[in-house]
Amino acid sequence: MKNLKLLIILFCCAIIACTSSKSTLQKSQIITAAFAKKKAFTETDNQNWHFKDIFEDSIPGISLDKAYRELLKNKKGDTVIVAVIDTELDIAQEDLKNQIWINKDEIPNNGIDDDNNGYIDDVHGWNYVGTKKGDDILYTSYEYVRIVRRFDSLFRDYNLISEMPKEDYENFKLYQKAYMKYNSEVENKNSEIARYKRIKTRYKNGKSIAKKYFPKEDYTVDQLDSLKSIISDEKVKKSISNLAYYKKYGIDESWCDNRVDFEKFKLNTLLNVNYNDRSSANDNSDDINDFPYGNNDVQGIQLISHATQIASLIAAKRNNNIGIDGINDLVQIMPLSIATVGNEFDKDIALAIRYAVDNGAKIINMSLGKEFSMYPEWVNDAIKHAQDRNILIITSAGNNGLNIDNNDDFPTDNLRGVETVKNFIKVGNTSKEINSKLIFSNSNYGKNNVDIYAPGTKISCLARSEEVIDTGTSLSSAVVSGVASLLFSYYPNLTAKEVKDIIMQSGTSYDLMVLKPYPIGEERNPNKVPFNSLSKSGKIINAYNALLLAEEVSKKQQRKK
Repeated sequence: MKNLKLLIILFCCAIIACTSSKSTLQKSQIITAAFAKKKAFTETDNQNWHFKDIFEDSIPGISLDKAYRELLKNKKGDTVIVAVIDTELDIAQEDLKNQIWINKDEIPNNGIDDDNNGYIDDVHGWNYVGTKKGDDILYTSYEYVRIVRRFDSLFRDYNLISEMPKEDYENFKLYQKAYMKYNSEVENKNSEIARYKRIKTRYKNGKSIAKKYFPKEDYTVDQLDSLKSIISDEKVKKSISNLAYYKKYGIDESWCDNRVDFEKFKLNTLLNVNYNDRSSANDNSDDINDFPYGNNDVQGIQLISHATQIASLIAAKRNNNIGIDGINDLVQIMPLSIATVGNEFDKDIALAIRYAVDNGAKIINMSLGKEFSMYPEWVNDAIKHAQDRNILIITSAGNNGLNIDNNDDFPTDNLRGVETVKNFIKVGNTSKEINSKLIFSNSNYGKNNVDIYAPGTKISCLARSEEVIDTGTSLSSAVVSGVASLLFSYYPNLTAKEVKDIIMQSGTSYDLMVLKPYPIGEERNPNKVPFNSLSKSGKIINAYNALLLAEEVSKKQQRKK
């Protein structure tokens, strides 16, 4: 059981082509494969590689070190509030504790909503999940399971859309898609259970045969390999070969049992239509007006460190010899906890966005995403509310290796093929490889729905009390949020739309043919495509260029006044 719990916890836890003048921006140059070979990558460069500069270091970073050295030295900036809508966040983390937002209009722990915002004692934000210290990891269903749960009694007896009222068409199509996904995932988990059971059987057979030769069962992998060479019976030889492989990789009966138990656990929680995944919140997730719920304990159980990693990349205190350096420490992080294991609820996402907007955030980072959304209009209305209040939203593109022009990924600014807002950025993940593997292998991509790329591969970040290396578009999103916060810090007159446009225009373009990302378990297409064909901007974010362009835009604003 101890090993199962460990498995569960592990499961919880990816051409400078500016339009401005050449006199201010870095010299316009196309980054080609030939240029990339100019300098060898060293181990020293691994530390904060994403801060490096393509010209100075031959590393496809965001030129942050150069920006601080040449543009921001001795320059004063404003503090910016960045909301992190994510998992529970460790606000006591040594390198983050002084970067956490404080609601000065709320008196701590008096049981009163002092600022009349609908939240009692929300001193540091809000925990919509509702867990508290001492609780176990909370699992929520996948969104497609919730859709099946909600509509199954209504639609299970229908086979054709023509058989039902027109007002139910859209919900029926959503139900059908969700039901197919649900059945596929249940079959997959049962298949995995059967596979682990087969491995266990093969392990026991091999162990039984090996005991005839090694009564004390003290054999090594090399001894088993030697034994194979003197056995003539092919079935026996295969059993010994299997056993050698299992021993080499630490596979035994306990290993198999733990994985069977884990797959069954997922069937009973994430994929169980009868599982109550709202027990701690105790609200109706289908009613946006059913509020309040949750609590003010934004740290919660602290068993999932995702939000802490994101916050550290954005805002960890710089140059203090503790942990890591964030991109901008003129930031206050506003923790809004909505994510556990499974998919986030649209209600929580929408309300968290509104909380951030109404309580002073300038940027909202949402390093999250899902294939299905039951109430996308709730989230989109909240994003529009953010646009109306001049708030920028930055989210991750996802880690499924999919073209999200053809596959749904929520939240999105593109509903039914129409871009609904101008304050929304979706970010893909690049690596430090200036070659065909520039885009990380399982990053989502899309010429229309991925706006820009940012480093997110093997990045140093903080997970509670330790520094970890992680990969994913979640980290890429945080990198873009960090750069956006720099623009708002030093050019507070900029609008959210202007900051988005600056980020999109000032990125670095690479004249490289790259491999398309691909889903795990599938074969990768060996045919290469232009890097700039896989996102709307065709670029990687560049802090140095963004700050230069922000300076120009800001000066133009002042001249107009």
